[in-house]
Amino acid sequence: MSRLSDAFAGARAGGRPGLVTYITAGDPSLERTAGGLRALDRAGATVIEGGVPFSDPLADGPVIQRATERALAAGTTLSGVLDLIASVRAEIRAGIVIFSYANPIMRLGPERFADRAKAAGVDSELVLDLPLEEAGDFRRLLESRGIDTILLLSPTTTDERLRKAASVGSGFLYAISRLGVTGVRDQIADGAEDMVRRIRAVSTLPVALGFGISKSVHVREVGRWAD
Repeated sequence: MSRLSDAFAGARAGGRPGLVTYITAGDPSLERTAGGLRALDRAGATVIEGGVPFSDPLADGPVIQRATERALAAGTTLSGVLDLIASVRAEIRAGIVIFSYANPIMRLGPERFADRAKAAGVDSELVLDLPLEEAGDFRRLLESRGIDTILLLSPTTTDERLRKAASVGSGFLYAISRLGVTGVRDQIADGAEDMVRRIRAVSTLPVALGFGISKSVHVREVGRWAD
């Protein structure tokens, strides 16, 4: 089992949902991000997503966009994020996901990225704008290094594509609770529970639900049917 599988299995054994947290790497500096990673881990995060800043985000709301702008202004790069993770990995119990758009990875080079991610102790990679149809080769590249590939699934994903994602993804499947970008919401989207049910019908992978999970009451609600 991978570290991600162990993390979700531990949460299940404890009768509670896991918590996937996110931090924009390099905002306001990589040194401060290192402290944030340690703090999230001490607080009990199941998984920590390290966001790689990118100039043209598609799925990020205004809070993460501003954080990304500050990180880029500070000179943060994918290479620097990998160095940061390598420097703190021994202190972090939680699973670590690199959360990136495709462009920084392509610029570094997929094979070089995979090698460096393995050396840094990265557990999985989530590429927000990588189409499912083009994910197979990248998944095999990461799998050969023992790194999981996380796929995003939206409410408009067809059952056929859900089955395809279940066969390509590993670690866990990330269900987007609503259309649009990340950000605070007052309520969980109406179709969120049904989406998790649809994913469960085609996959035994843990299901994490994101986008708009803003309050403790949301976590309690989602924890009844998502991992």
